[in-house]
Amino acid sequence: MIDPKGLIGERAFDYANLFCNPDLATATSHLARRVEVVAQAAALDRSRLLRWIVSWAGLSAAFLLEDGMSPAGALAVAQLAAAELSR
Repeated sequence: MIDPKGLIGERAFDYANLFCNPDLATATSHLARRVEVVAQAAALDRSRLLRWIVSWAGLSAAFLLEDGMSPAGALAVAQLAAAELSR
């Protein structure tokens, strides 16, 4: 669920999940451009959104490890988002 009005918590957090799904190819494809589109459409600060994407991807990686699955996809998203932060 996305909470676009920020009634429950941080608005940017809800959008971060979009960048880790539905699969690795989609999640890592054109991440920078997708961040620009979502940030503009949702009126979010690009850097703030990227920081939430890194956080969400890290949390996702931890859950995957806990479930005995590979965190590679989530970590790839985190790396791409972190690289975008330094641009």
